[in-house]
Amino acid sequence: MSVEQILRERSQSTCELCGSDQSLSVYEVPPVTNPDAESSILICQTCSDQINQSVALDPNHWRCLNDSMWSQVAAVKVMAWRMLNRLKAESWAQDLLDMLYLEDEVRQWAESGASEMDEDDTETTRDSNGAVLKAGDTVTLIKDLVVKGANFTAKRGTAVRNISLTSNSEHIEGRVNGVRIVLLTSFLKKA
Repeated sequence: MSVEQILRERSQSTCELCGSDQSLSVYEVPPVTNPDAESSILICQTCSDQINQSVALDPNHWRCLNDSMWSQVAAVKVMAWRMLNRLKAESWAQDLLDMLYLEDEVRQWAESGASEMDEDDTETTRDSNGAVLKAGDTVTLIKDLVVKGANFTAKRGTAVRNISLTSNSEHIEGRVNGVRIVLLTSFLKKA
């Protein structure tokens, strides 16, 4: 039986990432030393184009990872982890990434090929002092901020834990007084 036949049988002829049944092809999850069904997945053209960066990344398409990240197939978990990492500026993707558990061997596989998939991030998110901010960091407000629409003032010195990055390097998302808001990095310092 060919690799494609094994994958079609395993996935019931659907994309193992998004569930589509259109334009399916075999994708060997890098780095591949011995191409076989265990190191490959069956994906649709839409997933393939975005994984290979031949088209712009559509975050809404990847909401399907909410289901596929629970697959028992290691190669599917690896690709789910890699795509969630590329999308970690999205709060929902960061939440899924926090829930995803990978065994040590699978995590090493995921991390070993992730650098090839990373897009060039020329803009890094920095606080008011120039320190680099990453998703999950804790920041402190350096000034009182009136939160429009929520009818409260976020006081100077308030800690904002487990922040999420956005596509704009001057903004972060965080929870203040139980409300998720967008904050300008110029009013924050890394804790």
